[in-house]
Amino acid sequence: MTKTFMHTPAIHILTRSDLSDIELPPAEVIRLVEDAYLSYANGQSRCPTKLMMPLPNEQRDAVSYSMLGYDGALEQVGFKTSYRQGSESAEKYYTTISLYDDTTGLPFAFMDCHRVGGSRTPATTAIIAKHCAKEDARSVLMIGTGAQGINTLPYLLTALPRLQTLRLFGTHPDGIAASLSTFAKYFPDREIELVKDVPEAVAASDIVVAASGRAAHPKVQTKWLKPGGLLISVASKGVESGALHDADYAIATNEGQLGVTGKRLAGADGVARIDAELPEIVGGRKPGRNTQEDRVFAFSSGMIITDIPVAHALATRGIAAGRGKRVELWS
Repeated sequence: MTKTFMHTPAIHILTRSDLSDIELPPAEVIRLVEDAYLSYANGQSRCPTKLMMPLPNEQRDAVSYSMLGYDGALEQVGFKTSYRQGSESAEKYYTTISLYDDTTGLPFAFMDCHRVGGSRTPATTAIIAKHCAKEDARSVLMIGTGAQGINTLPYLLTALPRLQTLRLFGTHPDGIAASLSTFAKYFPDREIELVKDVPEAVAASDIVVAASGRAAHPKVQTKWLKPGGLLISVASKGVESGALHDADYAIATNEGQLGVTGKRLAGADGVARIDAELPEIVGGRKPGRNTQEDRVFAFSSGMIITDIPVAHALATRGIAAGRGKRVELWS
């Protein structure tokens, strides 16, 4: 006997182009992501450690990830997958997210996750800086102009409007141009200083964000920071392995994920130790630093609890605008 449904479950599919021009201002994304960390800190959300599987053919330089989580504020379950071959460019990087509504028990959306990651990652960077930078921080250096870095400076300036000097290091002309044009969209009256000497620029900056892949620069060391400096690694290969251990205070978005994606930062005993997780800091349970003189290292690794609200906001607006298509996958 064939089982029938009174209402056939369907899922709304949204492509990268469907989402490309959906407006989601930096201030709104920062609020969504900070609320997601707070919900997690308060025990309303669930976020198991991500799975990572390096693939056996080393010449292909391929890796795959999977994350599962639950956003207690939206009551949405999210599944995220990523596959990347080669770390030199984003040409062979594919990431998706599917959302399920726990209030109805029905699927909601299946969508490209590139735009989501390009929004929630700089929002996390901005939140770390907001809570962990020293009180009188006035300068920032952004290292990297890839997908994870293009939006970072406008998000940082949104969260910390007191910043006066904004520096950028990049080696790819297209990435530099995209970073400058994205920043000008939100802050047309402000300027970015392009730098060439990374160690010198690190020493001159209160906040340093490293989001470079296979870095075309000397690997950043925590000891290069001025007293009170903050170094944020967005899972960057451009940060020296000893950066965590050289810090006076170390944090991570999630300690379990640091053990997965930040293994090279571990000490001789194979353990990467931190002083606090970001949700604890956002929730007021732990400080962002102990003193204003601390050199702070922060390891930022994506948590799906921050993907879910951003994906939900994009999907809701995309669907309202008539984008994508509804597919009865289970008919």
